[in-house]
Amino acid sequence: VFTQKGIDDMAQHFLAKAGVIAYRRIKKSDLKKLSKATGANIVTSLDVLTPEDLGEAKLVEDRQVGAGHLTFVSGCKNPDFMSLLLRGGTKQVLDGLERALDDAMHAVQTAIEDQNLLAGGGAPETELYLRLKEYATTLKGREQLAVEKFAEAMAIVPKTLAENAGFSPIDKLVALKNKHEAGGKNFGLNGYTGEIVDMWEMGVVEPMRVKTQAIQSATDASILILRIDDVIASKKTETGPGGRPMPPGMGGMGGMGGMGGMPMGMGGMGGMPGMGMPPGMM
Repeated sequence: VFTQKGIDDMAQHFLAKAGVIAYRRIKKSDLKKLSKATGANIVTSLDVLTPEDLGEAKLVEDRQVGAGHLTFVSGCKNPDFMSLLLRGGTKQVLDGLERALDDAMHAVQTAIEDQNLLAGGGAPETELYLRLKEYATTLKGREQLAVEKFAEAMAIVPKTLAENAGFSPIDKLVALKNKHEAGGKNFGLNGYTGEIVDMWEMGVVEPMRVKTQAIQSATDASILILRIDDVIASKKTETGPGGRPMPPGMGGMGGMGGMGGMPMGMGGMGGMPGMGMPPGMM
């Protein structure tokens, strides 16, 4: 028995006495998954429960995984539904595994939906690089330069694959170009051996939708950067007393503010005794 709510102590006693395992506080999402896997129906009251609502599973058991216990339901009526158990030393590692698994599952889903696949190992990018180079020779002026730079950008992918695998990117790109010029459009780089092999025969493929989306996103980002003509930066304006802007050239007068504290009785210096000041000096 799996329930989303709690179970009364008396009900637990009778269930255990009858040899029925009961699990409480199950998340609604997990209940839906169990319903699909076992063929059971989710009911909200025991008064409406019928034998047709019950699901089927060969084994329900608790297993210790790491420092905790998990419940495994195996031998379900509908084996198309299953759970994947991921393990990691830290939460960051586990989160990375979950993202990688999610990306892989969506890539497989995309491939099944579209039924369009491309060879991996940098084969599509190498072929695009060569064909764009040929197309650039038919153009003139700035258009030719733009197409050539776009082709060089395509060559970055196989060069990066070679560099990450520990091989010379220039040598591997030259080897890829030779294979593709000879008609081997599906030839790519084997990251383990460094050989240029047929990726299609090796089963190294990727969905066409993922490839086109990556190229489109990179192109849009490049266009956005090229359209920025200038960077506007704001400079802080110096202010004077009362918050008013300072006139040009007045920025260095700040040290004169200490003159305002002179006493009021300094005006009678002309009558100081014994100074012998000549007439007309005042």
